[in-house]
Amino acid sequence: MGMYVCSKRHHPLFSSRSKLAHWSPWPAFTDTVREDSVTKMMETLTAFKVLCGKCGNGLGHQLVNDGPEEGTSRFRIFSHSLKFVPNKGKISFNDMEKIIEQLYLVGR
Repeated sequence: MGMYVCSKRHHPLFSSRSKLAHWSPWPAFTDTVREDSVTKMMETLTAFKVLCGKCGNGLGHQLVNDGPEEGTSRFRIFSHSLKFVPNKGKISFNDMEKIIEQLYLVGR
């Protein structure tokens, strides 16, 4: 368990809980950690370009109606744009998010 953060600014993006097992070589997720984790720009009627909500780093795409359940979306993310921060089970995800956010603010 852990959290995926932006490889450039360590902004929290995705929880490992939302990671999908699928056929594609790119990491895929069903949801972001927070609403402002990413910024989306429409590319087609069924796909959005996904950027880091803090620094604008290109992350990949959100594919509309391509999720594991009917009517859900899937985030297909470039592996080089992510960094995994493991949770050793000693802190909650909310606390982990706050710690990562503080690290981001310090590193600006």
